[in-house]
Amino acid sequence: MSDSIKHECGIVLLRLLKPLEYYLAKYGTAFYGPDKMYLLMEKQHNRGQDGAGLGCVKLDMDPGTRYMNRIRSNKVNPIKDIFSILYQNVQDTYQNNSKRLKDINWLKNNVDLFGELFIGHLRYGTFGRNAIENTHPFLRENNWMSKNLMIAGNFNLTNVDELFQSLVSLGQHPNQTSDTVTILEKLGHFLDEENEQLYINLKADGYSKKEISPLIAEQLDIRSILSNASKYWDGGFVIAGLLGHGDAFVMRDPLGIRPAYYYKDDEIVVATSERPVIQTTFNVPLETIHELKPGHALIVKKDGSCNEVEYQKPLPKKACSFERIYFSRGTDADIYKERKTLGKLLVPAILNVINYDFENTVFSYIPNTAIVAYKGMTEGLYEFCDKVKQDRLVQLQGNMDPEKISKILELRPRIDQIAVKDVKLRTFITEDNARDDLVAHVYDVTYGLVREYQDSLVVIDDSIVRGTTLKKSIIRMLDRLGPKKIIVVSSAPQIRFPDCYGIDMAKLSEFIAFKAAIGLLRDTRQEKIINDVYKKCKESEFTKEEHVINHVKEIYHPFKPEEISAKIASMLHTPDVNAEVVVVYQTIENLHLACPGHLGDWYFTGDYPTAGGNKVANRSFINYIEGRNQRAY
Repeated sequence: MSDSIKHECGIVLLRLLKPLEYYLAKYGTAFYGPDKMYLLMEKQHNRGQDGAGLGCVKLDMDPGTRYMNRIRSNKVNPIKDIFSILYQNVQDTYQNNSKRLKDINWLKNNVDLFGELFIGHLRYGTFGRNAIENTHPFLRENNWMSKNLMIAGNFNLTNVDELFQSLVSLGQHPNQTSDTVTILEKLGHFLDEENEQLYINLKADGYSKKEISPLIAEQLDIRSILSNASKYWDGGFVIAGLLGHGDAFVMRDPLGIRPAYYYKDDEIVVATSERPVIQTTFNVPLETIHELKPGHALIVKKDGSCNEVEYQKPLPKKACSFERIYFSRGTDADIYKERKTLGKLLVPAILNVINYDFENTVFSYIPNTAIVAYKGMTEGLYEFCDKVKQDRLVQLQGNMDPEKISKILELRPRIDQIAVKDVKLRTFITEDNARDDLVAHVYDVTYGLVREYQDSLVVIDDSIVRGTTLKKSIIRMLDRLGPKKIIVVSSAPQIRFPDCYGIDMAKLSEFIAFKAAIGLLRDTRQEKIINDVYKKCKESEFTKEEHVINHVKEIYHPFKPEEISAKIASMLHTPDVNAEVVVVYQTIENLHLACPGHLGDWYFTGDYPTAGGNKVANRSFINYIEGRNQRAY
């Protein structure tokens, strides 16, 4: 993606089901758990580089010893920082007494984050500060082992203010209003209630206080806790949690917006945000890894039993399509195919724009993350050429003139690598003109491939969000090659609406498609629509949330997608660019065709799967009109 956007986040949960001595005997190391956690987190580093955290629960520890630990980092390389700290302790132990590295009992009592149950988190800070206190996992401590709770999640909620007030009404006094703290306290409240009710029941049955604690841990109904806590959550989420006595869970929202996968055998239970991570780390077949169903939770009890249970009624699945287009690693077997299909489905539109002129067109991509879609596009181009060659050979009707055949076989797309991204350039100069000049050199180009004033240049991108990098860098850079026409192709449709479920796309004012629609309304003297939408959005602030509709859709209604694309092209074309600029977007229909299992498309269509989404869209438009540079949730 040429424009940098962020999203929250990546999670890992790992439970070792065998005694720790088992892993030492079989794998030759007592640190099987931490080693695997490092791989599981590092293989998901694409999901978060602003911070990372690791938590651990040690089972069956004696009273007075610490059984729940965590470490967090917001340094430049947070994963490396966390595990460097963890293994420094190990290195010190090795130097002092190497035999202790095989003494499981000693390690559990003396090495932090050495246990049977782990949670990991990778954070992209879409909102708020990248301070250590914003970094997961979050911990809610208590003297009762079964009331201790540690969570890490990939989520955004649209109704945090309402949920915060519900906590206040319960008599709580949270010290923050963030969705993370709200979720932690909601879960914690119902965890406390479950503990208290079990205590009352067991005491009435005649058990002593000492006998009651392990019985509570055994009888805790995790499904009920998750169900009660999440009843009014509006948003997308995957949340992993550890309880102090050894239970664990991973829960996914009822719409399946955010992704989660798990695997279990007789040695481990593991859950992550992405499927290939598990395949790579444990070398297991794809078909043994399960997608956690919407509205379900994977619950792992202290005794090692593991079940996927429904905690909220699943809704029609609206899994985030941006995970397939861009966010998730392309090493997933299905994602790779989907991204190739997205590229291939663009071929008819591309052919139409270049007027089927292969001789005078060069095809390439920007940036590197678009390579898979580029491969699909080139496959589609070659297939088209093969069909044309086949038809032309048939038309020869047996006249096998070598010269004519040779001419027919020459038809093929000109495929080349045009743009190469250099190391990140730092802009030391503050003046706008000087900064723009430096930004324009973030990419370098391959000279000699494009014939000046004769060739058109087609470059494919994952998506176009703000258009800033295209305008200030890429198009100006490509123009130095002297093409007649620069055709920018997006494998995603036009991004028209804010996201409120985890992606850093919260402000309408930043989207180039929105700016283009507003520009067209003004060009065509339809400013009244802007005013009408503003009035409706303001009125919707007093409407019950479940009845709120997305009024921002009306901004786009007067125009065809091609008209908005043309306006975007004109906005990207600066006076210093000589080439004609054309922009081609993926269609919604093709997106659904390529990614049939991931129909979450609200940022393209405005069809939000929750009432809170419509509210956010309207509020974002109000912010735009009133000049407030803030997110709408």
